[in-house]
Amino acid sequence: MAKKISKPGFVRKKFCRLCKNEVKDIDYKDVEFLQKFITEKGKIISTRISGNCVRHQRKIARAIKRARIMALLPFVGE
Repeated sequence: MAKKISKPGFVRKKFCRLCKNEVKDIDYKDVEFLQKFITEKGKIISTRISGNCVRHQRKIARAIKRARIMALLPFVGE
């Protein structure tokens, strides 16, 4: 089996926006903020794509799930 040859390039590490801006609380009632971390289909964007640290990604996911239960965010996109 042939090995896949990857192109050499510069891969920039994504930094957590929330750590950088020193965000303390992630509130489930802040729908505009939470929509930045949801795709058009309603899925939660992964850490790899969003660049969030593990701690903030867990808080965001928990807030999104709470907002869905309170009917502030849809479970499924349009």
